[in-house]
Amino acid sequence: MQLVRALIVDDEKPARERLRRLVARDDRLELAGCCASGSEALDGLRLAARDGTPVQLMFLDVQMPELDGFGVLSVIAQEASSLAVPEVIFVTAHDEHALRAFEAHAIDYLLKPFSDERFQAALDRAIRHVRGGHADVIVSQLLALLENSGARTPGTTLTDQPKRPLDRLVVRGSDRVRLLPVEQISWIEADGMYVKLHTRDGGAYLHRALLGSLDASLDRRRFVRIHRSAIVNIDVVTELRQDEHGDYVAILRDKTEIRVGRRFRIRLQARLGQDI
Repeated sequence: MQLVRALIVDDEKPARERLRRLVARDDRLELAGCCASGSEALDGLRLAARDGTPVQLMFLDVQMPELDGFGVLSVIAQEASSLAVPEVIFVTAHDEHALRAFEAHAIDYLLKPFSDERFQAALDRAIRHVRGGHADVIVSQLLALLENSGARTPGTTLTDQPKRPLDRLVVRGSDRVRLLPVEQISWIEADGMYVKLHTRDGGAYLHRALLGSLDASLDRRRFVRIHRSAIVNIDVVTELRQDEHGDYVAILRDKTEIRVGRRFRIRLQARLGQDI
């Protein structure tokens, strides 16, 4: 039986190595390569298609610098006429809202940290789909997922009328509903199934939303995600302080200190328009 060609895409080396070991022990798979970025993955997919050895299955990390997993899928969907469309298994630490969206469109996922058994279940499902030859279905699923998520690649949009960013949030209290203008928000902190909205006047409000979905709905010119659990209003960041390990801490006007995650540093650099 013909082997299924698989591509691994993850910016974290330990994650790539574990996936490489899991792929190597399954005799139905042939490893097409390991990529450390979204751009590298697209180059690999295009090269494989030109060589007549297309990638049929891709293990794809969601959160990567520069071009993330959604960006990779957007390009694949746009180039579907010339690029073989692989089945996708997301490898992610993303939130539940996103995972439900993946499931709704029949694209499987592995939530880090995942067990060998969970990997096997996702792989079995993907291989059945690959051997079923439903490439047109996969393209439709990718387009629907991308449209619902609002994902886009740099310089492109999936619709002619992109959604406008939120200008206020509905904050529910015990006996009232407050309409909170987003410009009053200083920073946003993940808090389980909620987020905590910290305002410039020192207030804090719980809002039922997940940080990832809220991040996609806010104005990227004002708000930037600098950590897995934090989004900041760039207008209130007064200083970036480097620690002894070379990592940065954002200092806000009220002296709040928020660590800049290494994988999110490139987002902050892009917003500032210069390296830090």
